[in-house]
Amino acid sequence: MDKTKSLVSIFKKHFGCDVEKISALPGSGSYREYYRLRGQGKTAIGVYNYDRKENDAFLSFTKHFLSKKLLVPEVYEENLDENVYLLEDLGDTSLFSFLNDHRDNQDFPPSAVDLYKSVLEKLPAFQIKGDNGLNYSVCYPRDSFDKQSMMWDLNYFKYYFLKLAKVPFDEQELENDFETFSDWLLSEESDFFLYRDFQSRNIMIHNGEPYFIDYQGGRKGALQYDVASLLFDAKADIPPSVREELLDHYLQRLSVYKTVDEKKFKEFYTGFALIRLMQAMGAFGFRGFYEKKPHFLASIPYAITNLTYILDHSQLPVKLPHLIHVLSSLENSPELKQFGDTRKHNGKFVVEINSFSYRRGIPVDQSENGGGFVFDCRAIHNPGRYQEYKDLTGSDEAVISFLQSNSQADQFVQNTLALVRQSIDVYLERNFTNLMVNFGCTGGQHRSVYCANRMRSLLDEEFGNSIDVFVHHREQELKELGL
Repeated sequence: MDKTKSLVSIFKKHFGCDVEKISALPGSGSYREYYRLRGQGKTAIGVYNYDRKENDAFLSFTKHFLSKKLLVPEVYEENLDENVYLLEDLGDTSLFSFLNDHRDNQDFPPSAVDLYKSVLEKLPAFQIKGDNGLNYSVCYPRDSFDKQSMMWDLNYFKYYFLKLAKVPFDEQELENDFETFSDWLLSEESDFFLYRDFQSRNIMIHNGEPYFIDYQGGRKGALQYDVASLLFDAKADIPPSVREELLDHYLQRLSVYKTVDEKKFKEFYTGFALIRLMQAMGAFGFRGFYEKKPHFLASIPYAITNLTYILDHSQLPVKLPHLIHVLSSLENSPELKQFGDTRKHNGKFVVEINSFSYRRGIPVDQSENGGGFVFDCRAIHNPGRYQEYKDLTGSDEAVISFLQSNSQADQFVQNTLALVRQSIDVYLERNFTNLMVNFGCTGGQHRSVYCANRMRSLLDEEFGNSIDVFVHHREQELKELGL
């Protein structure tokens, strides 16, 4: 099944015209794939997702929210037999990108405060009005944020963050605290729609209004979880005073829908902020430590800052001695200190270099910076044509020797270095944080791997410790994962 052909087909079915251009959009923390399709002045977002149950949940929720006049993308067409559907194009400006574009010297701009307030004014409508008549039988994987869901999140944090970050803990004592913590959280009223991943990247700014997307993990739960998700969103780095202002604004709006005991609400809000942060850190660990995607690791200092703030300024009404001890230790963890403190853009500029195969497509920018370079290495003489190099890669000495002696690979990399150097110099002056550089060849095994490694060496020589350079050989990493 060719997913792009399926998307083109439903685009033509809906708009009655051919697709003139289709382009992949940056991925997220999921395995869904997004494409922008254009033709005769029409535009739409195509989605491919092999998980049928997740598709069913998203489309069912979307149609329900639209019936309630809530701001979500319109569903144009769907072909779930081929795992594709077509949505209204809401543009490229997320709340997160808006914040980054308008932030100056780390000040939280008034325009962003106003936009966050607009988002929080709309959230109770989803939680309460959106809950009314919603078909929770399509929820995936659970229909409520229940004990099982909480224990999944807490163990996700334990095994993918604490274990991989080499943070010491007592398994049984931590498990005991997890039980106590989740039982206390479940004592709060939880008969509302819980968005589950309510964060700045999942809110699009379209025609001046915030639209909500990516709620396919929604289920029943407590009101506090989504507010905490948004206000403790790691890389948004919302100052504590602004966070408090925004929470109060939400509570004022919520009071239109129901009577609120603010003291009790804020007590549970702190607890749900903690479990959300732990879930997020589990994701950072899985994507960063395990899948080796550095931009997820770059979120860790922000999350630890938020965690430390909560521990310093709040006191839970339940005793969680070992959990609090473990969380308090993260700030001084030697393993985590290597990622630095990027909260004030005094962290290093990051260059992410990828080798890839054109057969699998060009890597997408995960930093949300956009831009960067894609260099085609297929003009370089290919050692993969020779039997003795078939099972080797561009990191092996024999292939390196071949490319240095029998091709113009080094001259090619020197030429690309001039462009990359120019961008780094300008980006450093403009306080940009990321640059992506991609080298592609037919199989992503020999030429692109060599060029990526060589570029890293040259950048290390030229810029030293003033920037961080990460190299990913996508095809080799996928092979190691059996994909």
